[in-house]
Amino acid sequence: MATFTFTAMDSNGKEQTGTVEASSQGAAIALIKEQGMFPTKVEAAGAGKAKKSSKTASKGKAKGGKKGVGSKELRLPAFMNRVKPKQLMTYTRQLATLINAGLPLMRSLQVILKQEKHPQLQKATAEIVDGIQTGSTFAEALSQHPKIFNRLYVNMVKAGELGGVMDVVLERLAEFMEKAQRIRNKVVSAMVYPIVVLLMAVGIVTFLMIVIIPKFEAIFDDLLGEGGLPGLTQFVMNASDTIANRTLPLIIIIAAIIFGIKVAAKSKAGAYGVDWLKLHMPIFGVLMSKTAIARFTRTLGTLMTSGVPVLQALNIVRDTSGNEVIARAVTTIHDSVKEGENMAPPIQASGVFPPMVVSMVEVGEETGELPEMLMKIADNYDDEVDNTVAGLTSIIEPLLIVFLALIVGTIVIALFLPLVSIIGEIGN
Repeated sequence: MATFTFTAMDSNGKEQTGTVEASSQGAAIALIKEQGMFPTKVEAAGAGKAKKSSKTASKGKAKGGKKGVGSKELRLPAFMNRVKPKQLMTYTRQLATLINAGLPLMRSLQVILKQEKHPQLQKATAEIVDGIQTGSTFAEALSQHPKIFNRLYVNMVKAGELGGVMDVVLERLAEFMEKAQRIRNKVVSAMVYPIVVLLMAVGIVTFLMIVIIPKFEAIFDDLLGEGGLPGLTQFVMNASDTIANRTLPLIIIIAAIIFGIKVAAKSKAGAYGVDWLKLHMPIFGVLMSKTAIARFTRTLGTLMTSGVPVLQALNIVRDTSGNEVIARAVTTIHDSVKEGENMAPPIQASGVFPPMVVSMVEVGEETGELPEMLMKIADNYDDEVDNTVAGLTSIIEPLLIVFLALIVGTIVIALFLPLVSIIGEIGN
């Protein structure tokens, strides 16, 4: 019999540590589960020291002698070297396919290591293989690279290891990332057209204000003299003078506003305010809200379907929501569920989720099929995001055309009004 140290989550979602005696790691995991706990880390006593010595040895080897994977890597800017969601999605899909084909985990990782082109993923895979060989679980090895594999990824892999369904969990992860990427692409594509048109409008108006209007101002001064300009014309002339001669103060003010918003967003109260505005802003607020709900339900449903306990799943959803309004709502839901309540009442009380989501969660809890119901809600909101994007694309085009026409039309009318006065004086 060997002694194993473990870290586990109890029924209240609290982390517990201890030791058990068992013939193997699998037997130790079974004993911990019998105690009503969900093990997150199980290793032979003294394995931690072995890992540290192995890491020290590998560092020494990297300094001298043969060059290993990651011993000499191309130094690129951080934004270029970052692992993109699409690259991680492909990596996960390949790993799931190899394991599903019957290859052991270590062999699958070694195959991916040989063909992986991205330097960060290649280095991480080499270190993961190293970690597993020295006694770590796959999830533990992944957790050493939080910039690549987030908490959602690590915890789902952990559940897959404990349940012996690693290939299924990796497939679900790949599908989750594919759907999240698809939604992200649709939102981005919906915003590209209005941004391009707005940039063109700003360019046209800036040209008129800096180049054309000052010439008319000189002409009007010569012809009208002390007569004065109409109110609209004077307003346009003042705006032109501000843009042409006070550009630097304007840039400083705009930069200060943007910087102030970013600084405010770093605090919890500021982040909540910014995210609340995102969910309630005109036109795009509906799209942001539906995307956030789809992300919440899909993440929670995927975690619960993979065997992650509900309290732990809610903690992960809160940390990966990307929206402080949703995160606060999830915290309330977590606290209520921890006290033994159902999930539907706190979801309704949060005021963030529409009645349809509340009703479907309630039905899922009553029938014992909450994870499946959450996935159905996510699919439904994915479809709604598609329809919203299509509707916004058709609405934004005429709105922007009217907006641009109003600005240019106002400038033209402002320049035309003094000409009417000049022509009238010449006629008299």
